Amino acid sequence: MSTDDLAARRRRIAQMTTIGQRLGYLLYLAAAALFFSGFATSFRGPLVTAVIACLVVGSLVLAPAIIFSYAVRAADREEPLA
Repeated sequence: MSTDDLAARRRRIAQMTTIGQRLGYLLYLAAAALFFSGFATSFRGPLVTAVIACLVVGSLVLAPAIIFSYAVRAADREEPLA
């Protein structure tokens, strides 16, 4: 694999991790907003389901994104391509 291919692959993974982190944190923010709106009014079944769904999906998206972003940064430090 040439260094250009490797650099392009790293940049693509870095872009995907950025999108994943933004989406994960956005889902956490939505969960917090839904929780506090439910706290201010009354917790109903669909609202609780939405909060839990945002937390679960946010965790499933955010955890790999964070791990892969650390991996890309470590690879850049270990073997700079550009």
